[in-house]
Amino acid sequence: MRFTDRADAGRRLAAAVAARDPRDPVVLGLPRGGVPVAHRVAEALGAPLDVLVVRKLGVPSRPEVGFGAIGEDGVRIVNDSVVRAAAVGEHDRTRVEEAERAVLEARLRRYRRDRGAVPLRGRTAVLVDDGVATGSTALAACRVARAHGAVRVVLAVPVAPREAVALLRREADEVVCLASPDGFGSVGQWYDDFTQTSDEEVAELLARHDPPAPENGTGTGTAGGTGSGGGDGGEGRSEGASRTLGGAGRGAGTEVADGPVEVVADGVRLAGDLVLPDRAAGVVVFAHGSGSGRLSPRNRAVARALRREGLGTLLFDLLTEDEGRDRERVFDVPLLARRLAGATAWLRSAGTPPVCYFGASTGAAAALAAAAEPGADVAAVVSRGGRPDLAGDRLGDVRAPVLLIVGGADTSVLPLNRWAAGRLRCEHALEVVPGATHLFEEPGAMERVERSAAAWFLGHLPRSAPRGAG
Repeated sequence: MRFTDRADAGRRLAAAVAARDPRDPVVLGLPRGGVPVAHRVAEALGAPLDVLVVRKLGVPSRPEVGFGAIGEDGVRIVNDSVVRAAAVGEHDRTRVEEAERAVLEARLRRYRRDRGAVPLRGRTAVLVDDGVATGSTALAACRVARAHGAVRVVLAVPVAPREAVALLRREADEVVCLASPDGFGSVGQWYDDFTQTSDEEVAELLARHDPPAPENGTGTGTAGGTGSGGGDGGEGRSEGASRTLGGAGRGAGTEVADGPVEVVADGVRLAGDLVLPDRAAGVVVFAHGSGSGRLSPRNRAVARALRREGLGTLLFDLLTEDEGRDRERVFDVPLLARRLAGATAWLRSAGTPPVCYFGASTGAAAALAAAAEPGADVAAVVSRGGRPDLAGDRLGDVRAPVLLIVGGADTSVLPLNRWAAGRLRCEHALEVVPGATHLFEEPGAMERVERSAAAWFLGHLPRSAPRGAG
């Protein structure tokens, strides 16, 4: 396998990484050549992009032999066996580390400029390079990412020799490598264009992934749902996107701005992303499940497709970071349904368009349970590869039109969807995508999900009106 350039390698690698649906990812490019590749991966995942700079600590008499490595914020990894074998004294270790740390900090300033590091604690670190030769730098990068608090480390490269991949699999939780050719040679020989990446290009790519600066300097907005207080109530608004919703006489005291939001539901604060096009016919609230969240690349792809059809979208985490590690909470459908209902109440209080639900996995059960509540005013529900059976007795109380989309090759979930369809008393349809498996990874499968979902929502929503129209 050959690559035209780093952009081509990044696009191909991005598809492979996105198919694995990493949870709450941060994409980290290894400067400099890994950053253009990482840029494409971050775009595909809808994830933040940062750099991970690692400096090898070389034995003074033989600099090519590393006795350790350092990362930012004082992270230091030392191989004690090499230190003992090479008789590297404390004075030499300190001198080498001070010199390398000065280089590391200078590079970080050039790359990030005035930006801070993206926190890794509790998240999946997706480390990306343009290729691996020996694996020593990538190995150190995996250890540094873990030292910074990453709960899972995924190493993704377009090309690497088999022996390096085997070495890295002992350290990384997962290695994604597109090609391990015989007669490897060097990384550059597998690219038609392997032009050196400049510091300026690294800085520019990082800047492209900066979140919009808040106008009032407070960061993300709070989606409170209580309606207490007037004015802006301390809610942050994303620069350039911040059209406040709700018109005269509707949702008094509650403001909602496009962009990052913080949904307060069921007594907890949950991170989210809200986009509402002008004249939107409705807003689709995504209900994630089974350990997924607002950064799920599949649901974000569906959200983009729905927005192209003029629908608004709210993607938010139904569980906090700590809750997401508890498998019992992941399958606690009543809890997930309460969170979803809380987000819906907040949207309604601001005078937004009619609300629809898009649920995946256990999120589909939560969407149906929330739609079954007395007084629930949900325009339509779509389930993608969902577990509607987990809604149990609530299925008969759902009044919104329901579309269940399931893969024809998803042999475990398809019968559960058929069972659930038989218990729905509302308007409903079961759409089986031929040959598709649970994650709809087959060519054209996810596009069909997007088309079907958009058609179902638009077919059950009133015609759009300007925002805030009374």
